[in-house]
Amino acid sequence: MHFKSSVLWQKAMDWAETVYRVSGTLPREERFGVVSQLRRAAVSVPSNIAEGWARESRREKAQFLAIAQGSLAEAETLLLLVQRMAWIDETRLEPLMAGSDEISRMLTTLRRRFRPSP
Repeated sequence: MHFKSSVLWQKAMDWAETVYRVSGTLPREERFGVVSQLRRAAVSVPSNIAEGWARESRREKAQFLAIAQGSLAEAETLLLLVQRMAWIDETRLEPLMAGSDEISRMLTTLRRRFRPSP
């Protein structure tokens, strides 16, 4: 199966697109700060899922999925900071956090599949 057919990758792409759009509403002076970092972290999630998908060894696949999960946590942290700064309201944050949670659970499940056998 190609990574583009993966439900996980599709959800991560949709989520990254939403983060990208929402980040465009943040203060202009943060364009090279929080906005840039948030966008890089968000796009890193589906990118690392795709890269892991293309790897041959279980260990490499697991490594890229772990990086995707780390990027997801980074983006979540930045979103929470954005909320603390009152740059985004709860109604816009909630779907992003729910999507992040779903993707995180899916990544955890897939990472378990690629753990080395004892």
